[in-house]
Amino acid sequence: MAELAFLPARGLAALVRRGRIGCVELLDHFIERIQRLDPSLNAIVVRDFDRARKLARTLDRRRGKEGGSGPLFGVPMTVKESYDVEGLPTTWGYEDRRNHVAASNSLAVDRLEAAGAVVFGKTNVPVGLADWQSYNPIYGVTNNPWNLEHTPGGSSGGSAAALAAGLTGFEIGSDIGGSIRVPAAFCGVFGHKPTWGLCPPRGHSLFGAAAMTDISVIGPLARSADDLALGLGLLAGPDESETALSQPLPAPRTQSLEGLRVALWAEEPGQETDAEIVARIKALGTFMRRQGAKLNTSARPEFDPVEAFHVYLRLLNAALSGRMSDETEASMRDKAARLASDDMSADAVIVRAAGMSHRQWLAENERRHQIRRAWGLFFQNWDVLLCPVIGTPALPHRQDGATWERRLTVNGREIAYNDLLFWPGLTCGFHLPATVAPIGFTKSGLPIGVQIVGPLYGDRMTIAVAKMLEAEWQGFVPPAGFD
Repeated sequence: MAELAFLPARGLAALVRRGRIGCVELLDHFIERIQRLDPSLNAIVVRDFDRARKLARTLDRRRGKEGGSGPLFGVPMTVKESYDVEGLPTTWGYEDRRNHVAASNSLAVDRLEAAGAVVFGKTNVPVGLADWQSYNPIYGVTNNPWNLEHTPGGSSGGSAAALAAGLTGFEIGSDIGGSIRVPAAFCGVFGHKPTWGLCPPRGHSLFGAAAMTDISVIGPLARSADDLALGLGLLAGPDESETALSQPLPAPRTQSLEGLRVALWAEEPGQETDAEIVARIKALGTFMRRQGAKLNTSARPEFDPVEAFHVYLRLLNAALSGRMSDETEASMRDKAARLASDDMSADAVIVRAAGMSHRQWLAENERRHQIRRAWGLFFQNWDVLLCPVIGTPALPHRQDGATWERRLTVNGREIAYNDLLFWPGLTCGFHLPATVAPIGFTKSGLPIGVQIVGPLYGDRMTIAVAKMLEAEWQGFVPPAGFD
């Protein structure tokens, strides 16, 4: 029965609808796996089994009748801890929110349950959703199922680990600096960061904010590209409390590698990227060319990538400032005053942006939109861009102070931990959609993913390319030891 746990969500729903397995039976299958296998991972940190069984029994009675269907009918799933689920804690890993319990569901959870999903728990995150490690003082550390000494990524680390280990049928995360994409790559699953604003985030906010946070998005993680398309279709669309206006996303230009217009950006001078990741992406490009894709390894949008990275970092700091304490901002200003003038690390750029004026933000936003237009012109000639998700495979566990205090070595060169924001930020800072697909493994057995980037609202194209790669290059591979 282990293979059941590794089926995509669409496959699980099909089994339930055909009567091959009951909703309660399927839920209990995942619960048994969690009780047996999750102690080594610590991925599913909030469990709601009794209420889920009650819902599953209701769905079993409804199956085959009116309302007894839906694309996720009977699929047991978990959600990232940062989503509100009525009656369950939402802490974002902060110790002082240990006793905070959500009074209602997030809009995303409501939409998934309306599609027939059975939400039975929540998955681990770093404090404040602000790390590629997933640990916090409330729930502890989550391990990567491919190597327990390594992180599953963050901030949707528990989500990706649970999917890879076959502990859940489907997942949703969020992303402002790689928080869907990096865990997907680190754990060998699929993930999609939608175009900014496409999926309303109501109920995914530390303080119940009505306004969307700049750059930040919510989106699906899954064991197949088809599930990403399904999840995006459920999550996308306006918040009904604001407007009923909706427009369909453009269809993919092609469903075949033959004739697909692909730009490949496997490495960038000055932005250290693990040699095995670079080699694997280049090998993928060679394969796609042999399959008839129009591949170009030198095509780039017309802007300075370092400048674009720095624009993203400054806007990222502004976006996150809304949940910063006055003390944190004052500390950043103090740190900025002590920086060497030639320090252009990611952390230096970020702290120099602390407390920027609204006028300064407007200037950064104007430059962002100029770069967005350059991306738009680029994608008039190319269907997708393939590039690394992040500059390294899954990192060993790191809990040695704040992220800006950490250093790591990539290709023998020491870099600042947060310099790894380059590949995630180069795309999400400009609101572009990006899909992650697994494409191989390092010599040590860690997963490698590729980031498939498209134009604004080109989400269906990037997911379609992930589906092509899944069919012709590599699909999801379960990690050993989670039978």
